[in-house]
Amino acid sequence: MTGFEFPPGFVWGTATASYQIEGAAGEDGRGPSIWDTFSRRPGAVLGGDTGDVACDHYHRWEADLDLVRSLNLTHYRFSIAWPRILPAGRGRVNRAGLDFYDRLTDGMLARGLVPFATLYHWDLPQALEDEGGWRVRATADAFAEYAREVVRVLGDRIGDWATFNELPCIVNLGHRTGEHAPGAKEPERTIRQVTHNLLLAHGRAVRAIREESPGARVGIVHNPDVPEPQTDAEADIAVGRKGFAEYNAWMLDPVFLGEYPADQWEGLGADVPEREPGDMEEIRQPLDFLGINAYSTRGFASAERGLDSPEEHYPRTDMGWPITNDVLYWACRFANERYSPPCIHITENGCAWPDAPEKLGGGVRDYARIAYLRHHLRGVHRAIGEGVPVRGYFAWSLMDNFEWAWGYSRRFGLVYVDYETQRRIPKYSAQWYASVARRNAL
Repeated sequence: MTGFEFPPGFVWGTATASYQIEGAAGEDGRGPSIWDTFSRRPGAVLGGDTGDVACDHYHRWEADLDLVRSLNLTHYRFSIAWPRILPAGRGRVNRAGLDFYDRLTDGMLARGLVPFATLYHWDLPQALEDEGGWRVRATADAFAEYAREVVRVLGDRIGDWATFNELPCIVNLGHRTGEHAPGAKEPERTIRQVTHNLLLAHGRAVRAIREESPGARVGIVHNPDVPEPQTDAEADIAVGRKGFAEYNAWMLDPVFLGEYPADQWEGLGADVPEREPGDMEEIRQPLDFLGINAYSTRGFASAERGLDSPEEHYPRTDMGWPITNDVLYWACRFANERYSPPCIHITENGCAWPDAPEKLGGGVRDYARIAYLRHHLRGVHRAIGEGVPVRGYFAWSLMDNFEWAWGYSRRFGLVYVDYETQRRIPKYSAQWYASVARRNAL
């Protein structure tokens, strides 16, 4: 590669998630999810917002796919809503829900877009939560059944499948702090059991996908905590490498190495999760890619000071997340050093700013987002130049949407959404990103 050119065939995409954009929460047989329930809990979501309408993508998907195509992108990452397919979480298949994703898939292909599907982006059917949710092993079986039903219908046209999006958020925000659905604050042993059951569900779903679609490319999407070395001195890098393992090994070691990290397992004492013979072999299924979602650093690593949080005056996005030097580079490098995945995709990277259209002209001049994306793509380029197998980049997000506990108050989109009218306005960053994809270069 020369300059800031990317390799031929590099994947350029953007990403969304079902509950954040679809709306139509009560239409065509969709069952309630834990986010439908959680968002109605007083004080759970800023402003009392819900995903009932969101971006109305369920009805506006054709125009939205036209937007994706207008950005010169090759891939579109989206998630499938489990409650649309199996309203009770298992058993009866809701054909109307499958038909929606059938149309959506055909719409992508008709526009020359490659579908990149995620099976679970946090919207567990409420019926399964009522039976114990991820606290019980039976939910892993239900997830494998759901994966099989979806891939049986769509696997002839969708070749890229991620099982889960961001296990750390599901576990820690959903079951430790209660900031996300289902809003639980569990004891440590339950939290560890939730993790194990999710990992087991991943392994069983991978097997189901491969049985229904033998040529599929299958992976998992993780959002690592990434300590950035303060300098490129080997002593600082060693501290960062050790921190990366401490933060991420509990969830990634079983997937890629087939075992929990021994030091962490022993440190849990009586809080270790229950596991049955064969579980770890089932979790460690051969994967085709690791998806990495990274927005900000966990802190700075140095031999002198250990791990330090960024100072309060460090520049931050509207989420309060510091904008640091090389979070994507180190995320990819450390993951590659420890796990050697055959392929890495940056499945999410982006930033929230208080965007608003200009009064004159109506454009959205989000130069800060352009600077953020350019900066982080340089880190991706550096990793590729050093031999890390990064094959694609998906900007988060296609459009402003329901930002979980923040409701509609945080805007990550390349496209501005007026939630009252559902009008879409491509921001300046959308034009910039389209030019990068077209030239395959910064």
